[in-house]
Amino acid sequence: MSGTDVIVASTAADADAAEAIKGHHAQLAGQLAVLTDAMLWAVERGAAFEPPRAAALVFLTGELLPHAAAEEERLYPAATHSERVRPLVESMIAVHRIIGSLVERIRIEPPVRAAACGHALRVLFDAHLVDENERLLPVVAADPDVSLVEVTHGMHELVGRADSANDAEPLHSCGCCESDADDPVLDVREVPHSIRHATVFGAFDAVPAGCALVLIAPHDPIPLLRQLDHRAAGRLEIQYEQRGPEAWRLRLIKR
Repeated sequence: MSGTDVIVASTAADADAAEAIKGHHAQLAGQLAVLTDAMLWAVERGAAFEPPRAAALVFLTGELLPHAAAEEERLYPAATHSERVRPLVESMIAVHRIIGSLVERIRIEPPVRAAACGHALRVLFDAHLVDENERLLPVVAADPDVSLVEVTHGMHELVGRADSANDAEPLHSCGCCESDADDPVLDVREVPHSIRHATVFGAFDAVPAGCALVLIAPHDPIPLLRQLDHRAAGRLEIQYEQRGPEAWRLRLIKR
């Protein structure tokens, strides 16, 4: 997933609102990566498939689809204030329909096909976020006739909840992490720095208690670890598996 570091907005408040949306996008992408990979691993290892399918559906129906609906209700109408963005918005709405169809197929298809649909959804969603972050949000934020602050006001589906990590129930607690080999791996070396932390937060939120997320970073992520420890409220254990020089590999265990 790509992303720009700075969005030029008509006001500082709108710039902050745009960054909040991008941050929430990154969290959603991180959660989706872990949950869809869990379905793939279950199929590959012949493990129980229904627990990771159920966890993915809780997230998809409880967070991802409501986010898409909120965009169509608030963000996209604001974007179509600009004539040149209307074709882009129409294509994004079409992508939402495909996402909805893939969610339904994850629900009803046998394991192999459901896992494949999950992977396809992840790839599609990452590309969708590039369009939103790099093509749509800058136009809306820079429009002096549109207040992105008003567009997002009260819409946690668009910007997320600041304290979601402390208040939310775990997405699942099936105890499916039977070995270290089952731990999902998140390589953030290709993730833009501006959304890197949020991506890790989202991925770690999707890890059930007693399991771990393997993080691969281009440097020792000390500031990120401090933020994640604060969010995890004492439920984080960190184990270094590799310390450079080209990559740092860590297991982030949720207690």
